[in-house]
This record gives sequence, structure tokens and C-alpha cells, in this order.
Amino acid sequence: MSAIDDFEQMWRDLAPVGRSASSGGYFRQPWTSAESELRAWFAEACAARGLAVETDGIGNQVAWWSPPSASGPGVLTGSHLDSVLDGGAYDGPLGVVSALAAVDVMRERGVTPARPLGLSVFVEEEGSRFGRACLGSRLVTGATTWEQARELRDRDGVFLADAVHAAGLDPAGGLLSLEGVGTFVELHVEQGRDLVDRGTAVGLASQIWPHGRYRFDFAGQANHAGTTRMEDRHDPMLTYAMTALAANKQARLAGQRATFGRLQVEPNGTNAVPSLVTAWLDARASSDDALAEMVEAIERQAVDRAGRDGTSLTVTAESVSGSVAFDADLAARLAALGDWPVIPTQAGHDAGILSDAGVPTAMVFVRNPTGVSHSPDEHAETPDCLAGVEALADVLEELTR
Repeated sequence: MSAIDDFEQMWRDLAPVGRSASSGGYFRQPWTSAESELRAWFAEACAARGLAVETDGIGNQVAWWSPPSASGPGVLTGSHLDSVLDGGAYDGPLGVVSALAAVDVMRERGVTPARPLGLSVFVEEEGSRFGRACLGSRLVTGATTWEQARELRDRDGVFLADAVHAAGLDPAGGLLSLEGVGTFVELHVEQGRDLVDRGTAVGLASQIWPHGRYRFDFAGQANHAGTTRMEDRHDPMLTYAMTALAANKQARLAGQRATFGRLQVEPNGTNAVPSLVTAWLDARASSDDALAEMVEAIERQAVDRAGRDGTSLTVTAESVSGSVAFDADLAARLAALGDWPVIPTQAGHDAGILSDAGVPTAMVFVRNPTGVSHSPDEHAETPDCLAGVEALADVLEELTR
């Protein structure tokens, strides 16, 4: 079977795992049966290539292609297999499947890496279950400690430590080590339209915009929806609604991004004025200062509105990731292999965490024809995916010389 045929077969094998019959989207949350099935699939795919997989105490995985002649700092590639709630097929898995296919391409070319080449899968990249994006890579790099992470709860109140143990894993077994990793390369479907506008199938990353997740707790007074006069209400939903509009306006004016995508209401009754509205803001900007200024402006307008509504507001920054500038010399060196453009991304990735940890890092993007991501409509054309595999093989061949 050729590398191209093998890529397409791997994609078919993954297609049904965690897929919703109603929406066609994916629910591949970490430490669930779907994610366990994906881990087993990756181990089998590596074994078929003669590579033994190491799974650490929380589910991160790595397999090394290390011929006897290989020496020096290793090159690590890969991505993640988890998804957002009702997500698309390509965000994460494309990078994992492409890494395996790139090894096939290199072998077809007769390439023997002079440096160890690792294939990796990081767990809980999306943060869709425990609210902490790139958690697996954060733990591996020490950006987050296990003592901090174990107390995180999912929407059902399950502690992360309990979820990990329920999946048959034991954190006491240790975490994946990055010792000996000299470079990390992550292939990812582009989550925007830059490559579409440029008319090219493949690009490289220059930077990741800074981004954060902020919890807004709007508190008011529960009351009867029918008997309470409008002027007598202390309705936190009104404060939230104005805040969502303010966030939209601030982001549009500044050319940034602000999204309220998750909402929790108490008591959540049709005929009751709420007592509490909790909303999560996802904010992203072109610089650290721009992000801080935008969030401050949104909060300032929210507090002002709360004063008029007779409600109160508490804002908690649950996670904030600063701007990541990828190694410019490395990006230029790799871009020259295919005359690929070097572009920024507004999405967070494990690559950003490893870069912050001091590992020279690069990202390869594959064109997304609609720019839609984090949705069942996410897509990439097979010829573009195969171009991405060839590009990744070129990059890995260059880095493992």
C-alpha cells in the first residue's frame, strides 16, 4: 500500500470514532471511551510501522523512529486527537495522520533519519472537558503542575484526577519527557482563510495570537417573570446581554476577536428572572497589550451596565496565553523548501506551549477551503491534505539530516 493509499485508509478508520449521528460532528473528549479508542488506534498504527508507543500517566503518547545510526537531538512531530464539543474531523487528527503518513513517504523515498524522529499525541488540547486548553502539553512542559490540574472539574463535577484514573491511567507513572527533543513540528488544518486567499495549499506559522478564557459571573435577584415589574428587576441576563454586544463591538473596532460561546443560567427557569448568569469569554488579539486593553474595555462597560441594572459582576481569568513568536530562522529555512508563505494564526496549539518552553518549534498549515473550524463543517480537500503530507515529509527530512 502506498503512502497516499495508507493516508486515505487511516482517515476512513478514524471517521466513525466519536461521531454524532445527528449532527455529523465529533465528541472526542479526553478520558472517555472515544478517546481511549483513538489512543488504541494510534498505538496500532505505530506498531504497524515497527514503532513502539509509550503512553504516559495521563494519556500523552509518543513513538520514536530511531535507527541505530541516529544520534543527536530528536525531532518530534504530531498533534492531538481530542475535539471540541460537536467539532470537526480535521482539527488535530490531520496532524497525527499526516505524521504517520510522512514517515511512510520518507521510507518510500529511502530516507533513514540521522536523528531520532518521534510521533506524538498530546491529550486535552482543546480544553473542551476541563476548560484548560493544551493541558497535556502544559503538564509535560511544567507550565501547569499536576497538583493544579488534578482539582479541575468538568461540567458534571468530575475531578480530572478521577477521570484519568477511570480511563485506566495512573499519573504516578510519570509524564512524557521532552529531554532530547531538539525541534517540534506540528501540522494542522488552517483555521481561517489566509491560504485560501493566497491560493496555496500549504503554509508555515509565524506566530500565535495571545488569547484567554475569562469567566464573567453576573449576579442579580431571582424573581417571578410575571409579577415582577420591569423597573423592579435586578436581572443579570440584561447585564450579560449588553456585555456580549459590547464585546462584539470592541473586537470589531480593534480588528480583534471576542466571543461569548458558553452560558450557564440559574435557576434556568422559563418563568423566572435569573439569579446568576455565568458566561465564558474567549478573547484573542494581535498583541498582549491589545488583548489586555480589549478585555479591560469589555469589563469596564459590563461594570457600568451592572450599576444601572442593580446587578454585580465578578471576572475571573481562567487561562491566559501570551503571544507566541515561532523561531523565525527555522520558519524561513523550512519555508524555502517549498516556497511556502509564513502566516500568523489566531488559534492556540500545543506547538505554542512547546515553543514557550524553549523548544524550537514550527507549524505547517493545510488549506481549509471555507475557513470554518470547530464545527462539523470543517473540511480540507484530499489533494491539499496529501500536499501537506509531502510538505511535512520534506520538513522532517530536512530536520533529521
